[in-house]
Amino acid sequence: MKKSWRRMAAWPAFLSAAMLALTISTAAGAVDAVPGSNPIFRDRFTADPAPLVVGDTLYLYVGHDEAQRDEMFNMRDWLVYSTKDMRHWSYHGPIMKVTDFKWAKKDAWASQTIQKNGKFWFYAAVEHDDTHPGKAIAVAVSDSPTGPFVDAKGSALITNGMTPKGEHSWEDIDPTVFTDDDGTTWIAWGNRQCYIARLKPNMIEIDGPITEITPPHFEEGPWLHKRGDLYYLTYASLDRSTHRDEKVSYSTAPSIQGPWTFRGELTGSGKYSFTIHPGITQFKGNWYLFLHNAILAVGDLNGALGRRAVTVEHLHYNPDGTMKPVVQTDAGVTAP
Repeated sequence: MKKSWRRMAAWPAFLSAAMLALTISTAAGAVDAVPGSNPIFRDRFTADPAPLVVGDTLYLYVGHDEAQRDEMFNMRDWLVYSTKDMRHWSYHGPIMKVTDFKWAKKDAWASQTIQKNGKFWFYAAVEHDDTHPGKAIAVAVSDSPTGPFVDAKGSALITNGMTPKGEHSWEDIDPTVFTDDDGTTWIAWGNRQCYIARLKPNMIEIDGPITEITPPHFEEGPWLHKRGDLYYLTYASLDRSTHRDEKVSYSTAPSIQGPWTFRGELTGSGKYSFTIHPGITQFKGNWYLFLHNAILAVGDLNGALGRRAVTVEHLHYNPDGTMKPVVQTDAGVTAP
């Protein structure tokens, strides 16, 4: 969620251009849109999608943008949806509010949920209270993928003081969690710097050192997954010398601990959005890439910095394991 505040000076012009474009484009809000086309959800603003497959169902955890007028980010809770066919989605409501973490004071930012030991573990970025200033990563737990989730630790899993290299207070955001074939679970996160650490079997403590694995142009939003013998680190990237909007890039490795090889860009920027956030999963034999853009209009509110919309596209691989570039579309998974 997030963000590189040094770009704030450019935002007013960006907002005006985006809102003008959205005013003349009503397709995103059309009530007769094909089920499964992009954006996936059209009745509220959503961002930072994180898929989880449980049996024959795909659950999608999203942030909830509630910014009004020219607000940047106003996010107070997390939502979850589910589907069995990638076309029709069920809404399960909020699974948690940021205030459910008593030590956090605001900002229900990017999250991911995984299943382990018969429970569902939810990791999310929040703003810590003044006892540990800056962004932090929380962990919650539930017996069901749709909640209710409760604070699993009673304190932050990761605080800003645990990663002192960063020069800004929001580097500890956007957690991604991944369980390897040996049962070990890893967590990666970051803004400008990308960190990785092993989790203890209890899922609420770091086990060992925190390591930096920052790939080229890393900005935020890392996502870990594995296909075959290859590990993937996909993330929101920004070449500050040439671009103002994030794209999606990725690296691969023969082990979760590297070495990581940069593979280049996977997608362009999300339309009308300078942020983007990848989420990848395999579901019923097909691979999918979830993203967000800012093309949705809901009522009298157009897409903007704090009002984004989740999308999904098919994801394909080359014989050598690299991912084929993905073009973001309105049709999404409804395309042939």
